[in-house]
Amino acid sequence: MDAKQYSTNEATYGAYATHISPGKVALFRQLDLQLVMGERGGSSFKDAYTGDRFYNCHCNGGVFNLGHRNATVLNVVREALDSLDIGNHHLVSGLRARLAERLSATTDDELPGVIFGVGGGEAMDLALKAARGVTGRQVIVSAKGGYHGHTGLAVAAGNPEYRSPFGPNLPGFVQVPFDDLDALEATVDDATAAVLLEPVPATLGMPIAADGYFRSVAEIVRRAGALLIMDEVQTGLGRTGSMWCYGQLGVVPDILVTGKGLSGGIYPISATMMTREVLSFFESLPFVHLSTFGGAEPGCAAALAVLDAVEELGFLDRVRELGERFEAGLSDLPFTLRRRGLMMGFAFEAPNAGVMAAKMLYDVGVFVVWAENDRSVTQFLPPLILTDEEAGDIIDRVRKAFA
Repeated sequence: MDAKQYSTNEATYGAYATHISPGKVALFRQLDLQLVMGERGGSSFKDAYTGDRFYNCHCNGGVFNLGHRNATVLNVVREALDSLDIGNHHLVSGLRARLAERLSATTDDELPGVIFGVGGGEAMDLALKAARGVTGRQVIVSAKGGYHGHTGLAVAAGNPEYRSPFGPNLPGFVQVPFDDLDALEATVDDATAAVLLEPVPATLGMPIAADGYFRSVAEIVRRAGALLIMDEVQTGLGRTGSMWCYGQLGVVPDILVTGKGLSGGIYPISATMMTREVLSFFESLPFVHLSTFGGAEPGCAAALAVLDAVEELGFLDRVRELGERFEAGLSDLPFTLRRRGLMMGFAFEAPNAGVMAAKMLYDVGVFVVWAENDRSVTQFLPPLILTDEEAGDIIDRVRKAFA
């Protein structure tokens, strides 16, 4: 299939503006970022019209952790499509069962319950419904500036910018500053169903919480009889140097949400993982939550291949090694590097410098985006499968951009 679809870049942008998103096109034109993704593979992709190659150092928030068109994942999905379709969500599925078993094992069976969705927002909606159902409470406490998806309950727990245009927020949602224990303790009470946090809030600018913050959060949550929900859609599946980030923080959540990278960049799939107690809520209500395309069987095959890759001996050691290499190579540049594994942010002093930095990096062949809720920060999430040569080249390009 021709990745161009239209004869010129301008024609592509014109059709996109007419039919999909005039606002996005206007912003990209303003920033001179008229890029159309064309041929792609591994750690990079080409512009469909100019042929210019870009390292993908945003990876769509972790979708492309294993690179573009990962050969193993592609072959597994192709093989699955030879004999399978999406399956039927009303029936028992061996592939769904196997993937759930594997996901449970990644948590040492502390989160043995798994319900599948298509995207992170759907999985988050389920997490919030489950928390309310199990506790019989309504209040959800989340962090200001966080992001959990654009669907109903997920957007209610996120930044007002994404929900205010559609009317008043749903009742029962409260936000406190991230990494502020006093504010959290003053808010959480016996009406709280759950506290929802990202280990590293990407859209907030990749802030790294103080040591012990999450352990104290867990204590506050437990004392109130509430649940702890961790949004690991971006931090999970190896991005921070471990399968899940929560283990680095010294806590075990009651519910964990994953997505993006679980797809291998090939077939959309997400999962809401939970303790046995939370799963038991659905025991007498097996049809209270359904997803027609959630856990589609080719997607399960892709996700199993992703787990195989991340659990391969040495993979996570390599992620940690690459993170240390980037930190050493970028330490003297005019920004503060926020980092946990290969989840990184370039934090500048000027309010919109993260946007300008994204353009500067684009000009040297490194694709990134800024943190929408803190535009002084540029998100930096390179693929987890970089070679030494690629990592060195990216470091050189970043240094050139800020020389």
